[in-house]
Amino acid sequence: MRNGLYPKLAARSMRQNHRFFVPYLLALAGLTAAFYVMAALVSDPGVLTMRGFAYVQVMMSIGMFVAGILSAVLLLYINSFLMKQRKKELGLYNILGMGKGNIALIQCWESLYTALIGIVGGLVLGVVFHKLAAIGLVSLLQFSIPFHSSFSLPAMLMTAVFFGVLLALALLLNLFRVRLSKPIELLHGGSVGEKEPKTRWLMAVIGVLAMGAGYFIAVTTKDPTLAMLLYFLAVLLVIIGTYCLFTAGSIALLKLLRKNKGFYYQTGHFIGVSGMLYRMKRNAVGLANICILSTMVMVMISGTLALYLGQGEIIAAQYPASFNISVSYDPAQSQSLDLDGAKALVECFAREQDVPVTDFRAVEYLRFNTAPEPGDSRLDVGRTDNTSDKRATYFITADDYAILTGNPAPALLPGEAAVCGAFPDGFGSTLTLQGFRDGAETGSESFDLVQTLPAVQHFTITFDMKTPLCLVVADQTALDRVWELQHTALDYNAANISADLLVELDCTNEKEIDLVYAWSDAVIEDEHFFDGTGDWGSWRVDSRAEMAVDGYAMAGGFLFLGIVLGIVFLMATVLIIYYKQVSEGYEDQGRFEIMRKVGLSQQQVKSSIRGQVLIVFFLPILVAAVHILFDFNLVARMLTMFGVRNVMTVVLCTGGTLAAFLAVYAVVYLLTARTYYKIVK
Repeated sequence: MRNGLYPKLAARSMRQNHRFFVPYLLALAGLTAAFYVMAALVSDPGVLTMRGFAYVQVMMSIGMFVAGILSAVLLLYINSFLMKQRKKELGLYNILGMGKGNIALIQCWESLYTALIGIVGGLVLGVVFHKLAAIGLVSLLQFSIPFHSSFSLPAMLMTAVFFGVLLALALLLNLFRVRLSKPIELLHGGSVGEKEPKTRWLMAVIGVLAMGAGYFIAVTTKDPTLAMLLYFLAVLLVIIGTYCLFTAGSIALLKLLRKNKGFYYQTGHFIGVSGMLYRMKRNAVGLANICILSTMVMVMISGTLALYLGQGEIIAAQYPASFNISVSYDPAQSQSLDLDGAKALVECFAREQDVPVTDFRAVEYLRFNTAPEPGDSRLDVGRTDNTSDKRATYFITADDYAILTGNPAPALLPGEAAVCGAFPDGFGSTLTLQGFRDGAETGSESFDLVQTLPAVQHFTITFDMKTPLCLVVADQTALDRVWELQHTALDYNAANISADLLVELDCTNEKEIDLVYAWSDAVIEDEHFFDGTGDWGSWRVDSRAEMAVDGYAMAGGFLFLGIVLGIVFLMATVLIIYYKQVSEGYEDQGRFEIMRKVGLSQQQVKSSIRGQVLIVFFLPILVAAVHILFDFNLVARMLTMFGVRNVMTVVLCTGGTLAAFLAVYAVVYLLTARTYYKIVK
């Protein structure tokens, strides 16, 4: 047999089976392009020169790993589907005189064509989209990246080798299947069905228990640290429950419907229930796959979007001014801050750097941990036997509260205090701050809680695991008494007085960041730099612009990764739906033809098809929406670890993502349902 025949047979076979091969090639190209884009971003020399480059590199490396695993699973799944659909064709080659070696050569040429079209085409697509991805990433990070080129030879080689190995593995599996099969098995392979599945009650019970346990963890977990630790356990339990309930629960439900003779012996119900039950084992697994993938897409995009949109609020709260100086001093060591000297130092240095200072504010406050005892309206300081609900607690004077927040100063008398934000339930109108040392009481201070003020974002939007508490006291004398109480209780662990110097500058973000670097250099070079500012323990300078770089590098990297992986997972979802519809279409074609021959009208056939397709399509997305609903608490708790405490932001991102995904899902339904109808007709 001439060698030139095999390439022609392979090309003709791919053309004749274009309904199967075209989505496969598009998927391969899309996965290759996504993998290349992330690999190119990791290896681009320009990324190494930007601020916050470590975040981008880590995110893209994680993305490559996840995309690589998903690509392997998806491509091998599609390859298995193609082999099953083409067994009849390959069996016919065998019956007509071709040996298995000849069939193997055809498959080798098909794999070569697939690699040339899918991998090479994907790399070309990746080079094009790398530029668009870079523009998108720059927009998300909100600062420029000096990208060198959209063409990265190392990334291209890595991508080509990875997907080449996947195609080689798929080819080996195909050759192994053909080698073990007999010609008659190949000829009838596409028509071999599955036996009606049995009702597996044990699996159904496991599914209910696993799903219930996952939902219970998701709803009841309140501590953010615990939420992070238990999240993957909850996800694993829900995945197990989803597969078990789709596989066993759906079969049990269909059999119960079949036992209901009044329901079952209706034309539409009879065909729909019988058709779904006949192949329910594989259908259920496919539906579970779609459900899990849909949930992953929505969780990734909504979570990363909430983190990104919350960055503005986080940065504004943590860095209230352009130039933020935090000074700590210990009165027990006779330390104190010379505020006038500090102001003069800052203004003089800024003037030397040609940066105008437009405003200077200074506030003092005290921060230490307390253990709330709501039943006794008490905050305990220094207790070692009550560590379950330790809270970061802030005390600030009324005047400094007004300076920090811009709100009017509350009118407080000695012995009175105002609560900022919410306190734990159970506290009355009087609060006692009780000190303990070695289990013995060391002193107390009592306050009448006379007002409730808006929360101080500078204190509440933090990376503390638990919601901080904040109290406004009348004056500096009251603050000094609080400091003395906690110092007596905590001794060498006592908190120092914190002073925040908030300096507003009239300059660009780049100039602001340069000022911070110049400050650091001056501190190192001049040992008398801080002369005239008092005696203190620590002095730290932060720039809002510089912190925004790090914040958006992390959040933007997360969001970019979420979008890229979301697209990859969405691609996988669409392909599974498409091939599932095509497979079921060919399986149902003969059955509906028989129904027509025994008298079923065209309208009844269409109605039955429509009902079956709607169930197959919208059951997974309905269950995915339920997963999202129960998952919301865990995601919101974990986001507090990154400073996102605005629940409404998380709600809007989750709802918007769900609505957008439903719109895309509806489009996929219309397209794949049309393919199914064409096959069945």
